[in-house]
Amino acid sequence: MATRDHDHPVSPERVGAARAGVLSVGDAGRLGGLLGMLADPVRSRILFALGAADELCVGDLALALEVSEDQVSYALKMLRLAALVTFRKEGRVVFYRLSDGFPHQLLEHCLRELLTIAVPGSDDAGA
Repeated sequence: MATRDHDHPVSPERVGAARAGVLSVGDAGRLGGLLGMLADPVRSRILFALGAADELCVGDLALALEVSEDQVSYALKMLRLAALVTFRKEGRVVFYRLSDGFPHQLLEHCLRELLTIAVPGSDDAGA
């Protein structure tokens, strides 16, 4: 393990533990892309709505989110491309749902918990 000059002693055990637990560059890139997908408020709200209602059409999603059908359609297109949602057709109506294996617990626990600890306007971000 290469050491670098620091203003403090290096902890080889902690550095080793950090290296063992860190994502690969490729996985970090994929995760960054998925988190970017969730960064859009309409897309993230669609995921929560589908988690709560099982499946919805574009019009119902637009009503639930109080946004335009165009906004919902574009967001769903992006979520489909990322394989986060699937759809089925019933006549002319298309119903969307979360993809099989979608981690519902992630939405309901982790992301909601992040909302409680990430206080808007907090000055502690640089501390």
